Amino acid sequence: MTIAQFSALSTDVPAIESSTSTVAGNPNSANDANGLKNEFINLMVAQIQNQDPLNPLDGTEYVGQLAQFSQVESTENMAKLMQNSMVLLDNMQVLSTAGLVGKTVYVEGNEVELTNAKQQGRIELEHASSTVSVVLTDQLGNKKIMPLGPKNKGEVEFTIDPNALGLAKGQYQISVEVAKDLPQPSVLLAGEVSQVRVPSNGGAALVNVEGIGRVPFYQISQFGE
Repeated sequence: MTIAQFSALSTDVPAIESSTSTVAGNPNSANDANGLKNEFINLMVAQIQNQDPLNPLDGTEYVGQLAQFSQVESTENMAKLMQNSMVLLDNMQVLSTAGLVGKTVYVEGNEVELTNAKQQGRIELEHASSTVSVVLTDQLGNKKIMPLGPKNKGEVEFTIDPNALGLAKGQYQISVEVAKDLPQPSVLLAGEVSQVRVPSNGGAALVNVEGIGRVPFYQISQFGE
């Protein structure tokens, strides 16, 4: 008798499913939103139909199961919201990066491609040094040293003039020599952004900086001179 009384509930389930399929515009979205609720109802009906009549389930157990289903649904909704937020952030990054074309930026690096034009750069000294020199090494291992003299702690600007230094066009490794026992300082190279590329497979936008090459957007240390 107990089973027969609840058989009517099973006939109510298709009514719920049919109502979700009539949502205009996107039936799949409606099914996603109500899928867990329908699954819970189906499971609850199955439990009731197959329970021991002499030892029926406690009603609080259904409430606990419903709470678990609701928690799972909330987690899925949160994951979708975070995914949408990431897409929005990527779009905002693309728009902001596109505005850098034609602008001068500073990028930390140890390679520079010299042309006939002067190359601006900056050294970030953590400590004062009695001697500071910029060292340029070509692809054959030949070195050219630019002494800058003693410098205090902080930013040290420098300019590489290929014509004055007698340097041919090409790729050079750039490093800094400081006083003994001092840490190796960072080198920032200036260049104009000529192109912005958005990878088709996602990820950070790539900016093409003259004299430096293509680098990820997040490697830019400074915007403007």
